[in-house]
Amino acid sequence: MKDHNGPLLIRSTRDRGLGGDIARVSQRIPLFPVDRTMSLAPVAVARDTAAERIGWAAIFLKAYALVAREMPPLRTWLARRGGLLPRLVTAPRSVATLAINRHESGHDRLFFIRIKHPESRTLAELQQVIHDHATRPVAEIFKRQAELEMVPGPLRRAILRWNMRSPSPKRATRLGTFSLSTLAGLGATNRMHPTLCATSLSYAPLEADARCVVTLICDHRVLDGATAARALQWLEQALTSDIVAELSGRRITIPAPAVTPAASPPEAGRRAAA
Repeated sequence: MKDHNGPLLIRSTRDRGLGGDIARVSQRIPLFPVDRTMSLAPVAVARDTAAERIGWAAIFLKAYALVAREMPPLRTWLARRGGLLPRLVTAPRSVATLAINRHESGHDRLFFIRIKHPESRTLAELQQVIHDHATRPVAEIFKRQAELEMVPGPLRRAILRWNMRSPSPKRATRLGTFSLSTLAGLGATNRMHPTLCATSLSYAPLEADARCVVTLICDHRVLDGATAARALQWLEQALTSDIVAELSGRRITIPAPAVTPAASPPEAGRRAAA
């Protein structure tokens, strides 16, 4: 008679292999988290009364991209090729990588969305992109990721390392300049997660008073804690000014920054609302 109390052995799927590879490759990056508790009551009210339903992921993606437009370190990565000395490379515009979960073939699968220039898209456009990737057939919408999952593990990890260290402009479109991963919709938080980008955002569920713990994971080779703290300060300001204005249906114009990123946060008054 067979013993049914032993361990259940299940073959690991290809998508689990890719997730593990990203975690393994990211172990070489000296990542550290910086937290800020934000008061997002104005954003929550504007979101609840907006004409269209906009998810928090779209809101944070655009707000962070607005900050990154004024803070070049948030669009920067460390490149290293062959015997060349490491150098910092800054992309002219942001490319966001959003991690989403989909339940496919009886189990959860992790997918990655690349969104070019989120700072220039409306919240409704960003929400539509997220919705499409959450609902359209996996084989259609995540074709490139499926192709990468078919590559043998050692070669796949070599591809990830090559892209991570590349000085090419294509690096941004392949991996993103920043990423966002959150479990807030499931009532949890993942404040420290693997990433191949120099910065990655995560946010916890909103508390009853609309306060929210937001975490920025950073590559210490690219930026320090003070820059990360300043970025989170600017992010809260962007959320409660620019994002609230757009959710409220007001047209906003954001001029070029009048101060350097190391000085002080952009003044909210210089954002004109129609």
